[in-house]
Amino acid sequence: MSTEIKRTELNDLGEFALIEHLTKNFPLQNKSSAKGIGDDAAVIDNGNFQTVISTDLLVEGIHFDLSYVPLKHLGYKAVVVNLSDIYAMNAIPKQITVSLALSSRFSVEALEELYAGIRQACEFYQVDLVGGDTTSSLTGLLISVTAVGQGEADKLVYRNGAKPGDILCMTGDLGGAYLGLQVLEREKQIYLEHPGVQPELKGHDYIIGKQLKPEVRYDAIEQFAKAELVPTAMIDISDGLASEVLHICKASGVGAFVEEGHVIIKQEVFQTALDFRLDPITCALSGGEDYELLFTIDIKDLEKVRFMNDIAIIGEITDAKDGATLHTKGGKIHQLTAQGWKHF
Repeated sequence: MSTEIKRTELNDLGEFALIEHLTKNFPLQNKSSAKGIGDDAAVIDNGNFQTVISTDLLVEGIHFDLSYVPLKHLGYKAVVVNLSDIYAMNAIPKQITVSLALSSRFSVEALEELYAGIRQACEFYQVDLVGGDTTSSLTGLLISVTAVGQGEADKLVYRNGAKPGDILCMTGDLGGAYLGLQVLEREKQIYLEHPGVQPELKGHDYIIGKQLKPEVRYDAIEQFAKAELVPTAMIDISDGLASEVLHICKASGVGAFVEEGHVIIKQEVFQTALDFRLDPITCALSGGEDYELLFTIDIKDLEKVRFMNDIAIIGEITDAKDGATLHTKGGKIHQLTAQGWKHF
């Protein structure tokens, strides 16, 4: 006996009832969230803190493929990629707004799955959903998330503070999200050609997780605060290591070198790259979507960083005339070029 899956059409509820239905299980967690959903605007009281705001847009067919991205994972990731920008300022995210444009192919139950992922991210990172909007779309799903955070004025970190002699550091490991995407795309193509074949994902849990459900480095921000360390510049690694190094160099008016042998690449990532006949360091430099942090510190703070958990020293800031370079394990020097995600 088959069980029919319940499907509630969006127009059965209407815009405001839909918003109320989807957001009723989002209790406010921060004192600064003076007013959340339910009025003309949210009210955020940050007192003596600086307010930090970041917005990202995710478009179906451009940024995600629902043939292999579960809606719950998508909701989680949509929040996380925005929180990463706030942490990259050495600030703490407190609130988000979520706006959707969606076609009639999505049911209320589908959006409940999306919002379950959003709620899970809100609970884990202790942020409040305080607003948003919904509208119709002719072509699919579009998600816009705005994150609001706060930080002390003298501890906020920008991209333009690096200076020659500073040490270049990164959190975590790189290349995993890109290789996870390659595995998912490969299995999608096999399925399209042979619909009866089950996807072969065994042994790729880590890299698929990095692609579908990334986490961001709030722990690094906590380590900085505990050690009373303020980086001189910082950026999240969303478009590949090379692109982010170049962003810091341009904003700060400096050069940099990266030691290939110091860039952290996990064994599973390394082996999967070879399986796809790709250079592992190229995946780290240009792959993107890892959402680790790239930051620089004054040389006097080297000892504070040296023994921090999951942080690697990968290079140094130099004079602008030196450019941005990669020093390979074989002793060669190559100019860094940004080959990651292009938005247009």
